[in-house]
Amino acid sequence: MPLPRYKQINTDVTPFYHCFSRCVRQSFLCGRDKRTGKSYEHRRKWIQERLHKLSQAFAIDLCAYAVMHNHIHVVLHIAKSKAEGWTMDEVLLRWRMFYKCPPIVRRYLENFDSVTPEEFIELKSLSNTYRERLQSISWFMRMLNEYIARKANKEDNCKGYFWERRFKSQAILDEKALATVMAYVDLNPIRAKIATTLYNSNFTSIQYRLNAKRVNKAPKFLMPFNDNDRDGTGLLPFAFSDYLQLVTETMHAESVTDKTSKFSSQLLNELGMKAEDWQAVACNFEALFTGPVGCPERMEDFARGCQRSCRPNVTNAQRYLS
Repeated sequence: MPLPRYKQINTDVTPFYHCFSRCVRQSFLCGRDKRTGKSYEHRRKWIQERLHKLSQAFAIDLCAYAVMHNHIHVVLHIAKSKAEGWTMDEVLLRWRMFYKCPPIVRRYLENFDSVTPEEFIELKSLSNTYRERLQSISWFMRMLNEYIARKANKEDNCKGYFWERRFKSQAILDEKALATVMAYVDLNPIRAKIATTLYNSNFTSIQYRLNAKRVNKAPKFLMPFNDNDRDGTGLLPFAFSDYLQLVTETMHAESVTDKTSKFSSQLLNELGMKAEDWQAVACNFEALFTGPVGCPERMEDFARGCQRSCRPNVTNAQRYLS
């Protein structure tokens, strides 16, 4: 029986989560159907654009993503303090990017002076509800998956589920887990043999970051790396150059016999991981971990904070991430 979300997501313990959605029947509904030869490749662009739009409106940062032929991976960061700093008007405007909103909200946004004091109290209540939703992973994934499902079903002139009914989520509990899951996501197309380099790894965050770097721009829709050793608030806890070197070495190590001989990454040393442990986790993340991921102590904290009695895959955490 699936766990309720409150046992999977706890921002008091960690703001980072890996989420995963797969098409029903594992069909090639986002790529090319090998049976019929029909291409659905354009739908991957729909998903990427929707992810970018949601990241603009939500207090949720995109750390990494990969849009595959029949599934998607996203690594998300809940920026709770960002949502708490929004004014009521900001919250209402952000929510209106996706929903029509009740008449009272539309009237208020068109003419601030048109609402009565009683109506203003109602608006405050609505904005508090929207504020909570705009920092909720469940709402983020719902507004991603529902939008794509409706659009795809309309194109196919059919009804029914496009995605499996629930998205899966994993709490990411420390920097080792964060680095490995981001690398796992960014290297998904290369492992699946639908790309040969990071630059032609289409519809991934790593390609988007590299394209932005090529024209000397910041990747607009993605959480930035800590490239200047600043206070880490709102930043990924390592430099992009170090992360890129490690991901590149991981990709090349897969093609040689000695899979640990090609690592010289500074980030690997900072994480305190052996090359063979990194390679094992970064290439087999989903096989090794099905629940929260981190060192055993952090897994214990998360289980306690979420009222869970078990710590799945704690043996693998002790072996690779302790």
